[in-house]
Amino acid sequence: MNVKQFIKMHRDEWKELEQLMVAFSKRRNGITGANITLFNRLYQKAAQNLSYSQTYFPTDEVTQYLNGLVSKSHNLLYKDQVSSFKQIRYFFSTKFIGLFLEQWKFVLIALILFTIGAIGSFLSVMNDPLHIYSILPAEMAQSVSPEQLGSHDGSIDSALMSASIMTNNIKVAIFAFAGGVTFGLLTVYLLISNGILVGALAALYWHHGKSYDFWAYIVPHGMIELTAIFIAGGAGLLMGYKLFVPGQYTRGYQLKQQAKRSVQLLLGTIPLFIIAGIIEGFITPAAISLEAKYLVAFLTVIGLILYVVIGRLKLMKTRTTRDSGS
Repeated sequence: MNVKQFIKMHRDEWKELEQLMVAFSKRRNGITGANITLFNRLYQKAAQNLSYSQTYFPTDEVTQYLNGLVSKSHNLLYKDQVSSFKQIRYFFSTKFIGLFLEQWKFVLIALILFTIGAIGSFLSVMNDPLHIYSILPAEMAQSVSPEQLGSHDGSIDSALMSASIMTNNIKVAIFAFAGGVTFGLLTVYLLISNGILVGALAALYWHHGKSYDFWAYIVPHGMIELTAIFIAGGAGLLMGYKLFVPGQYTRGYQLKQQAKRSVQLLLGTIPLFIIAGIIEGFITPAAISLEAKYLVAFLTVIGLILYVVIGRLKLMKTRTTRDSGS
């Protein structure tokens, strides 16, 4: 049986299960025993379909669809209504990590696009420092002064700076995500252009023998900040790819499905931007040693790794519990 035959054979039951889920969510008082019995039967069949799909069509979209359908059905059938706090905690600790792991390839592509821009501009400015004026915006190029790096440590309004940085970074992420509706072209442009800015600045400070100092002011917040931007950019690239290559579904359907997933990924990056903004506003400009700044960067990387690993373990535990319940 190929995937088209599989979908055609079972899609009516999946739609019926979706309709019952909507009805159960809206009119709990009108639920009858017959409806519950039907819901349970359709849920069990969907779980079996998911197992089959994971075995024979592991990379097809129908597997993702069934995974979501079975998960929502299980929550509705077996779990009590959880509090908003528990829902939020579950989203950031488990669901967001699941979404991230499902589309890690697009996050990696976002990283590669950023790196291409960074390497290109670094080599350009390394060969001729004057290229900095044709690469960076005029105001930025004129205000950059490698000799002044670190001279204002401790004299900055950290709270205001932190809030401004968070707002700007979240705005970049939103544009990177929203760029998906342009078939990903705007997202590609934003990722490469941001890489160009970082690469050009890195080369300028390299010319002045300030590379160690420069990166000490970048990596503490940059590891988290860039990770969040790559996730948002990956979400935009995924949406653009699905619009460009919709497969057996319509572009309207793909836009609806991928926009929902991408919005969830975007929301999941907000805490990362908040943490990065706090570090950039309070720790990066603080009057502490460069080694201490690098230590902060190391701790942020460890924190990110632990966040993903723990989230993946929780996700596996959740799936094991769901499968045993089915």
